[in-house]
Amino acid sequence: MKKTLSICIIAVCVTLLACVIIPTLGSADAAVVKYGSSGTTVKTIQTKLKQWGYYTGSVDGIFGSKTVTAVKYFQRVNGLTVDGVVGNRTAAAMGISLTNSTATSTGGYSDGDLYLMACCIYGEARGEVYTGKVAVGAIILNRVKSSSFPNTISGVIYQSGAFTAVSDGQINLGTNDECIKAAQDAMNGWDPTYGCIYYYNPSTATSAWIWSRPIIVTIGKHNFCT
Repeated sequence: MKKTLSICIIAVCVTLLACVIIPTLGSADAAVVKYGSSGTTVKTIQTKLKQWGYYTGSVDGIFGSKTVTAVKYFQRVNGLTVDGVVGNRTAAAMGISLTNSTATSTGGYSDGDLYLMACCIYGEARGEVYTGKVAVGAIILNRVKSSSFPNTISGVIYQSGAFTAVSDGQINLGTNDECIKAAQDAMNGWDPTYGCIYYYNPSTATSAWIWSRPIIVTIGKHNFCT
């Protein structure tokens, strides 16, 4: 009798413990919106912050440095953890839900793809005109679509010898708002290169092979070719 009673008590305790732990684990998996995110959820956040006087930038759906600063300002005033990331608590304070919402980039690519491409653009073309930055993003996407290259953004960018920014480590410098916007414009379909898959700087290029490629357009310091 005592043995049966002990088993019942243990079973009840396990059930109660599961009721406490399972919801906690679920909340840890909730989405967060942070630097590099984009989409309608970001627009909602920017709109609310702008209405309340925390944000002065444009409502463009891109979670850039101005949005980070505004979120931190909001968090500081409302006694939240000041990290510039919109998680469950910050979202709740703003009156929005992240449960069924995600902040994704356009074109079917993820926020991670967008951020990685923006880092590559920054490393490769941060000194170029804006169209030149978009053009580098377009090259990456054109390679993804080509059967001659890997079929993912990360695969294209990290393909051995493909980008100087990866070879010399500049891919790890991060990015800025302009390069994030350039990456998003490329994902939205803007291709200033007209389908090119290669580009080079004629002042520094030493490969005889790249010089043999037909040039389609020149943007800033780069020649874009097929």
